[in-house]
Amino acid sequence: MSVRGDETVSKGEQAEAAEREAAKQRLLDQAEAERVPLDDTTRALPDRRWRRDQR
Repeated sequence: MSVRGDETVSKGEQAEAAEREAAKQRLLDQAEAERVPLDDTTRALPDRRWRRDQR
């Protein structure tokens, strides 16, 4: 490759890396905003009614 081509690829790669990092940060921010605190979750209780119906 020529020197000029390397510089172009380098700038393009830098732009892509910056875009990927920005996208990753947006995803992390969204995931954090949608995260449910452990205290707000409920424990699933087994439903044994279906077992009575199968006997």
